[in-house]
Amino acid sequence: MKIFLFMAISTIFSINGFAQVDIPSLPKPIERSENSPLSIPREDSPNPASKNPFIGRTQEPTNFPVEKKEELNMRTGNDLLTAGDFIEKKWTEDKKASEEYAANQYLGDFKTNGNFVEIYCRDYQYVDGDRVRVYVNGKMVHSSILLQANYTPVLVTLESGFNTVEFEALNQGSSGPNTASFKVIGEDGKMITSSEWNLLTGAKASMIVVKE
Repeated sequence: MKIFLFMAISTIFSINGFAQVDIPSLPKPIERSENSPLSIPREDSPNPASKNPFIGRTQEPTNFPVEKKEELNMRTGNDLLTAGDFIEKKWTEDKKASEEYAANQYLGDFKTNGNFVEIYCRDYQYVDGDRVRVYVNGKMVHSSILLQANYTPVLVTLESGFNTVEFEALNQGSSGPNTASFKVIGEDGKMITSSEWNLLTGAKASMIVVKE
């Protein structure tokens, strides 16, 4: 009887020993603070240290300078001008005809290796019908040239040595003196000189071109 009881108790303890199986414990989550180097920044907060110029910009800059446009003044005194009147007034403004323009005007002397020069002249003030006569070495080569807004070419054939070119004012147009701007172009196509004249009727503007 005692033997049977001992065997029964041993059997119960053996069963309990096999029934106790270790259950693995679950790992505890690691608590991360906001200052942790492994923390992930929020998507809606821009990184101030980022080099991307588009991060953190919410609006376009508004402090750019605005270019100011100049307005055309259409008033003279107390009178209001139309656009046509304004342009006409601007182009009718000419130099005052004074006695200083009655004297002949010397335009200078220039050198060239070419066989000819081209002289382009035009009325640089109000186009009012100014006319000139052209002489080369004392000989008339053009009896009357009307000075217009566009350049009029005058071909001057050169002799060896000194060549005198003269422009005689035949009139003064409808306002001011006889006004013209000119430029001298050499045979090589390069500009030799440029200037202007203001003459009263009968006065001359002259230059000397030296052919070397």
